[in-house]
Amino acid sequence: MKFPKPYTLKQIAEIIETTFVGDENFPVLGMNEIHVVEKGDIVFVDHPKYYDKALESAATIVLINKEVPCPEGKALLISDDPFRDFNKLTQHFKPFVSSNLAISSSAKIGKNTIIQPNCFIGNNVVIGDNCVIHSNVSIYDDTIIGNHVTIHAGAVLGASAFYYKNRPEGFDQLKSGGRVIIKDHVDIGALCTIDRGVTGDTTIGEGSKLDNQIQVGHDTVIGKKCLIASQVGIAGCVIIEDEVTIWGQAGITSGITIGKKAVISAQSGVSKSLEGNKSYFGTPADDFRSKYKEMASIKMIPKILENLKIK
Repeated sequence: MKFPKPYTLKQIAEIIETTFVGDENFPVLGMNEIHVVEKGDIVFVDHPKYYDKALESAATIVLINKEVPCPEGKALLISDDPFRDFNKLTQHFKPFVSSNLAISSSAKIGKNTIIQPNCFIGNNVVIGDNCVIHSNVSIYDDTIIGNHVTIHAGAVLGASAFYYKNRPEGFDQLKSGGRVIIKDHVDIGALCTIDRGVTGDTTIGEGSKLDNQIQVGHDTVIGKKCLIASQVGIAGCVIIEDEVTIWGQAGITSGITIGKKAVISAQSGVSKSLEGNKSYFGTPADDFRSKYKEMASIKMIPKILENLKIK
């Protein structure tokens, strides 16, 4: 998430009431999670296990809960609770704005686009030309939808990320200030849910087709011409490359990459990154042929045990 204008390190520190290490005029351009940070961004870290990853990332401002040596060319914001203060920044730069209209006055709707009854179109939403948005669709603030997109009844685009910190008093949610971006010629089935990014974008690539009741987690990027069947669950920060096929009820864990033209069979559980141009099956998902050989071997175990008893 980029700020509307450049800020200084001192200005950011004043917003969240923290101390800092570095030149008070050090430029701050935005804030992002570690997997999408760029020069000028703030990244937060609150566990020693991830200090080095944050300090060595592309981010040039690190919001951290311990004063450590500051890498050359970077700056630190010292906080007793970086998670809380990252939320403060999201709230400051992307506050929730309520709406009293079914279609916000700030929304932009393209030519020949049809919005069926009982839809909600939030603030700053952009919908392109020749789209059909069926009844009871909710499109949250800042969502960008391309041309020739069809969204079926009951779909929800832009809900908050499922991202929580476990505190003694209960779960504390990381606020979502990112967007959902739907490219041209995408079809989204009934009752699909696509969460917005925490600070970046959740993206569905051009020409991809989603069946009914699919969950797409925050900051996930789905490539071009992917086919995803009903009841697939995709966690946050997943990269699905072009022309991937995922069959029904597959589950995909967070932070992995599925290579181009991979095929994942129904009810598979994907727990690690998978190469492209291969077919996968099972839990944990593995090469289709290897998995079936494994299953065939397992079926032989009773007979093997019986033979061992005879001997």
